Amino acid sequence: MASLRPLDDRVVLKVLDADEKTAGGILLPDSAQEKPQRGKVTAVGEGKLGSNGKRLKLDVKKGDIVLFGKYAGSDVKVAGDDLKILRESEILAKVEG
Repeated sequence: MASLRPLDDRVVLKVLDADEKTAGGILLPDSAQEKPQRGKVTAVGEGKLGSNGKRLKLDVKKGDIVLFGKYAGSDVKVAGDDLKILRESEILAKVEG
């Protein structure tokens, strides 16, 4: 399997599937499912280069589950996996607990 190494402040996410059921247990057809907005971080870049020449550390790390904007980043497919490459600033939140 090929791996991706993001540059600067970019992050690679494995897109997590959208819910196929509602809270009440009703199965949703593919056309009614929302576009996934959750992902698992699979790789992070070294950080953006600051004005002092030092790398700024990213707030996310490999294995974190994050939420991102509906149209954020670029979609890529590697070895059959749906991945998304985006800047750390496009990540809205980390899912904790």
